[in-house]
Amino acid sequence: MFPEGFVREHVERLCRPGDWVFDPFCGRGTTVLESLLLGRNAAGSDVNPVAYCVSRAKAQRPGLTSLRARLDRLEEGCVSGRPNRWENERVALPPFFRRAFYSTTLRELLYLRATLDWQSDKTDRFITALILGSLHGEMDRSNAYFSNQMRRTICLKPDYSLRYWRKHRLFPKKRDVFGMLREKAEYRLTDIPDCPSGDVRLADARTVSGRFRKLRGRVSLVVTSPPYLNVTRYEEDQWLRLWFLGGESRPTYGKVSRDDRHESPNLYWRFLTECWTGLAPLLADGAKVVVRLGAIGLSQDQMTAGLSTTFKTVFPSLRMLERPARSDIVRRQAQSFLPGSKGCLFEMDYILAV
Repeated sequence: MFPEGFVREHVERLCRPGDWVFDPFCGRGTTVLESLLLGRNAAGSDVNPVAYCVSRAKAQRPGLTSLRARLDRLEEGCVSGRPNRWENERVALPPFFRRAFYSTTLRELLYLRATLDWQSDKTDRFITALILGSLHGEMDRSNAYFSNQMRRTICLKPDYSLRYWRKHRLFPKKRDVFGMLREKAEYRLTDIPDCPSGDVRLADARTVSGRFRKLRGRVSLVVTSPPYLNVTRYEEDQWLRLWFLGGESRPTYGKVSRDDRHESPNLYWRFLTECWTGLAPLLADGAKVVVRLGAIGLSQDQMTAGLSTTFKTVFPSLRMLERPARSDIVRRQAQSFLPGSKGCLFEMDYILAV
């Protein structure tokens, strides 16, 4: 993954205002939002509902006035609704949830989970994205999260979390869900520059040419970061956020994507080749592609050779515009709960013309 500055640098340098920028693995929506803010048209896709919800919320933001009004209505409905229903649902959940969230916090989250129409309504989607960003995190460092102590961006398995909390005698703190959402909405939507909306869809990267037919032959620049080889299992790590979006109350595997985490380099390179094949019809003549890639178990040269092969299979005339750039990963999240783990030690950046 990459920060906002990474996208800004390459968008400003490699395409012009009004050009189309695309990200087939849009994740948190950084490429789409930054491209829009820079006066480009932008679109993206992701197979994970959490990524889709967050990215689309950034690409199609509601007005602050309408969002405030919606939060007022939601809070009124939560207070005047059927509190017994949410208490019954809270008690029926697995033990993880009752140790992860304070009782009133969890009841409010259950109400919002059942009420928000994040798939169809952009205001509800933005509120949902705010919740997903605050659903769990480091309680010892910030009061901006709803949960007991967890990693900031991923949720560990229920049994591990329960053991960790019991060992360290950690309990969730009471949170004012609606008050926190109002503060986060004000922060996210106050004094933001105007920009057009982008197009983000829930789709596998291999199918984007069929899902974005109007963009065929029009994309000038791709800025993306595919899932790293043998690094992260997104469906497992995001299981609590997937639950809030209507998923199961436990980690699942292979239900969101069968390509969630490749451990075999051969299968991984085949997967990326299929993704570039799906992307190819969208690209304009002379389009450029910026890729940030990481892996466990591969050297810098092996990563470069593997990625080059995937592109040349689809684009025989491909050429690298600059030498691959390496950046070491200094502070890794794996260290916070699993000290001593090796994880992904570096990332590689590639700029190609196809």
